[in-house]
Amino acid sequence: MTARVAIYAVPGLATQDAGARLLRERAETWLGRSLGATVPDSAQGARPDAGLPDGFTRSAADEITVNARRYGFHGTLKAPFVLAPDRTLDELGRELDRFGAQNAPVAVTALELVAMGGFFALVAGQEAPELRALADALVAGFDDFRAPATAEQIARRNPEALTPRQRELLERWGYPFVFDEFRFHLTVTDRIRPADQPRVSSALAGWFAASLGRTITLDAVALCTEAEPGAPFALHSIHRLNPNVEPDPEGTR
Repeated sequence: MTARVAIYAVPGLATQDAGARLLRERAETWLGRSLGATVPDSAQGARPDAGLPDGFTRSAADEITVNARRYGFHGTLKAPFVLAPDRTLDELGRELDRFGAQNAPVAVTALELVAMGGFFALVAGQEAPELRALADALVAGFDDFRAPATAEQIARRNPEALTPRQRELLERWGYPFVFDEFRFHLTVTDRIRPADQPRVSSALAGWFAASLGRTITLDAVALCTEAEPGAPFALHSIHRLNPNVEPDPEGTR
């Protein structure tokens, strides 16, 4: 039994893209934890530790990555949700295999480090309609696996701070940042105090310098699980996208 499941993009998880693998290695070293796959013992939350940005100790990095570390290095495609009572994790995995066979890999173009509402993330610096279409298809196409959000779960999203459109999306889809409100991002910190943001920004810009401005390929989606409320998310399974399928920017597959 799992508390929640999520469908994530994890660059470098199952790819021949050397740039994506390097990005993942740097991100996981910074966070001190891997969601899984190629890092030994990562299912138990291994802490890659091959150095850190200048001026940061492990404990200092941990202080500003508590939530980012719990969720692991990822980009949200379908946000964490409780499985509907009549659906199973195995069913979800099989449907993701079918989805992957019918959808092409997508590119995240010209990576940038940005501050989003006080936390730092890596985002696509150029419009990526195929990436948006992939997320849209997963949100809508897998919604019958999601149990309706409870009033308590809605309240945790702080709906008073959302726009009317975001509240509408939250009520319908259980998450406010989907479809026209979607912005793909790879979170690398928690919220940072304004006074500390320049120092953190400079350190991370140097740490991720080899990836900034580059384009990486997402050629798989990851099914991740939360064993119980507050537990770290862990990789459950990898579902490869099909390189022999033509990209579909309209998301009709």
